[in-house]
Amino acid sequence: MIIRPAKAADFDAIWPILHDVFRAGETYAVDPRISKEACRDYWMTTPAATYVAEGQGGILGTYYIRTNQPGGGAHICNCGYVVAEAARGQGLARQMCEHSQVMARALGYRAMQFNFVLASNVGAVGLWHRLGFETVGTIPDAFDHPRAGMVNAFVMYKRL
Repeated sequence: MIIRPAKAADFDAIWPILHDVFRAGETYAVDPRISKEACRDYWMTTPAATYVAEGQGGILGTYYIRTNQPGGGAHICNCGYVVAEAARGQGLARQMCEHSQVMARALGYRAMQFNFVLASNVGAVGLWHRLGFETVGTIPDAFDHPRAGMVNAFVMYKRL
């Protein structure tokens, strides 16, 4: 497995992974009907950096790093991670998160904040805690989950 910067040509392989996750509407507050072009802008254009995790089966995961807030808050980044369904449960999210912390430091960020981690995403919440992130806030009934109904979202933070 290698994690490398994403190239524009990678988006055709990234799109089905993102499309499936966004369409499911269970982990990201992204319009499930997002178009391919809008998704390309969201995942590839506006972030400070986008990476792919590539294995023998091609691109198996991806993540972005973006500045969380402008101006006085620009020293804190935000990241988003997606793993292809076929690659889940193999430690790829952990590898991408660890990689993202190294890359974020190299980009000059001093902390990482996840703004909207759904309480229903138990695997992600547990992983972020194991990697040293603290839950610093809870937003009650923040997300209308298609199966679980209204769920809380957590704000999670880690100094880099």
